[in-house]
Amino acid sequence: MKNNCRSLVRFPAFLLLLCCSIATAQVPINRAQLVQRHNVLNHQFDSLSSLTLGNGGFAFTADITGLQTFPEAYANGVPLGTQSGWGWHGFKDTAGYRFEESLKTYHLHNRDITYAVQWSQQGRGKAAADWFRQNVHRLQLGNVGFEIIKKDGSVAVLNDIQQADQRLDLWNGLLSSRFSVEGVPVEVSTVVHPYQDIISVSVRSALLREGRLRLRVRFPYPTGAFTDAGVNRNNADKHTSGVFSAKRYDLTLYHELDDYRYVVEIMGNAPLTHSQQQKHDHLLQPAAGGSDRYECSIRFGRTTSVLLLPTYDLVKKSSQSYWQRFWQEGGAVDFSGSTDPRAPELERRIILSQYLMAVQCADNMPPQETGLTYNSWFGKPHLEMHWWHAVHFALWNRPALLEKSLAWYAKAADKATALARRQGYNGLRWQKMTDPEGNESPSSVGAFLIWQQPHFIYMTELLYRHDHRRATLDKYKKLVFATADFMASYAWYDTATHRYILGKGLIPAQERFKPDSTFNPAFELAYWRWGLNTAQTWRERLGLPRKKEWDNVLKELAELPQQNGLYLPAESAPNGYTYQPYMTDHPAVFGSLGMLPAGAHIDTAVMHRTFDKIWNVWNWQETWGWDFPLTAMTATRLGLSEKAIDALFMPVQTNTWLRNGHNYQDERLRLYLPGNGGLLAAIALMCAGYDGNKTPHPGIPDNGKWKVKWEGLQPMP
Repeated sequence: MKNNCRSLVRFPAFLLLLCCSIATAQVPINRAQLVQRHNVLNHQFDSLSSLTLGNGGFAFTADITGLQTFPEAYANGVPLGTQSGWGWHGFKDTAGYRFEESLKTYHLHNRDITYAVQWSQQGRGKAAADWFRQNVHRLQLGNVGFEIIKKDGSVAVLNDIQQADQRLDLWNGLLSSRFSVEGVPVEVSTVVHPYQDIISVSVRSALLREGRLRLRVRFPYPTGAFTDAGVNRNNADKHTSGVFSAKRYDLTLYHELDDYRYVVEIMGNAPLTHSQQQKHDHLLQPAAGGSDRYECSIRFGRTTSVLLLPTYDLVKKSSQSYWQRFWQEGGAVDFSGSTDPRAPELERRIILSQYLMAVQCADNMPPQETGLTYNSWFGKPHLEMHWWHAVHFALWNRPALLEKSLAWYAKAADKATALARRQGYNGLRWQKMTDPEGNESPSSVGAFLIWQQPHFIYMTELLYRHDHRRATLDKYKKLVFATADFMASYAWYDTATHRYILGKGLIPAQERFKPDSTFNPAFELAYWRWGLNTAQTWRERLGLPRKKEWDNVLKELAELPQQNGLYLPAESAPNGYTYQPYMTDHPAVFGSLGMLPAGAHIDTAVMHRTFDKIWNVWNWQETWGWDFPLTAMTATRLGLSEKAIDALFMPVQTNTWLRNGHNYQDERLRLYLPGNGGLLAAIALMCAGYDGNKTPHPGIPDNGKWKVKWEGLQPMP
């Protein structure tokens, strides 16, 4: 069915999608059926099975009751977070730290260069680095749950929640939860507004009529730790909260931490009374007046809204409209009819990954690796992961969701320019670990990473491939060219070997090498070449001459390092496949072909042997969730479709997929969204192929066990 589409890979993306649509018009995918067969069901408490509603910039993760009634029980699972793109806090700096104090000087290429690192020795430098790494941090905005009073007057606990029946309706973005307490049923419907930071809830129970069910809003205090599940009830005297305003049907609470303040507005269909038994624990009692139903909308914001909050019914309708359009307009892959037993599970992962990335990672800045659920790395984005968070949006016909986060780069460009100038380079150097304002966070690894640099060129190139509009080139050209300027100036000309090299003074994507001795990592060399070539293509599209400085680097850039017929992780690591520490972490050499097209600098026979070597000797137990999609992409481009599927199902803990669709890593990272985004990028490549590919669905085995239909996917470069 897709053979005709494969011959059109050189067409503009909109023509390709049109032709694919025509080719599949006889048997279109039933989108509603495809999505809803993977609705998530919970019938009992599981701390790893909480469910998230959100709009990309605001998310609310609920427990088995449909709200956040038992956050402590989920604290070591998938936490019950309420997070936003705007909610950030920093502790008061009583020591007067200066960022310059975190800098350490390295003598490289006959000059001194400063890097913001985590100092190994105690002292002012270490304290400053720790401070700027920790601050600012993303806030857990608060828990909204129930307090249910039992017949004996005690408060119901988790074990009192019986007969649980919970369903996340993906097609409509609606969470329906049913349970009983002492035999009395409770029905809860929860939804998040697609464009506003509003939770709406409908509750039906005789407990309301009896005055034994009320809402509970609790404000935690940030821990300032690497992870923060939002359950810190200590430090009550370090922050304040209370009633900002109260009317008959609505109430506004405020929460103030140091100089940061925000509000929570609640508006419902019945009078509401407020009480408080302890600090930061607010109880809201609906005066049901004989009714067993209560509906309300709850808005989180920096300031109060000038408009009335929309009702539950309006939010529900908005959610239904948004999510049905999301599923109908984006790409789709259907494996129904396949006999390979892995097909239903792969389809489930694909559907849930699309949902999770849309609710967690579609804001106006790059997301953190745990999205809007709980903090990891203090809630800060890692730009080297932005590829894995966002590229799939363009490949799955949702370019607007990719473009939202690209707006941040213009905001952060001044900080990136200052970083490049401080280190003596041209253009701008994109930060690794950063914050909403584009500030650099000290890191002994992140300060030396460079593979985030070409990501901006890659992502904007995907946008151009989608619409082929001059306006897209004009919108992003300044940052694309400044990105390339840094890349060209970063490459160092080695007069002894008459070539440009990358490093020393870097850590590759495979974070197992020392910065002061590493040079010419294979993946970074390939990505540098692709990025500079693509930037030159942008100049040609705009009618501009090629830039001489970029061409000089391209002409004499070092080739990918080889030894014994294999590509090495780095030229400085000739024992890369015999020294055990070098066979862990990301098999980043795969990125040279998996993420990038095979150019003249890639010998596919060498890469094939390298693939076989890594497949057999790598310590796969010490890898990350996106390594498996990366491996699948490389296998696909090498024509190894069976290995591509095997990679996605490699039996390794970091390749664990939970009931709610999250990619579990370990006790620290119970969810890991780069794994979800990586899966979607891999599936797009495996189905829609790549430029120059002539094989239908090249990453899906043609062994009679797989039946695949796809729509609306864009080929990769």
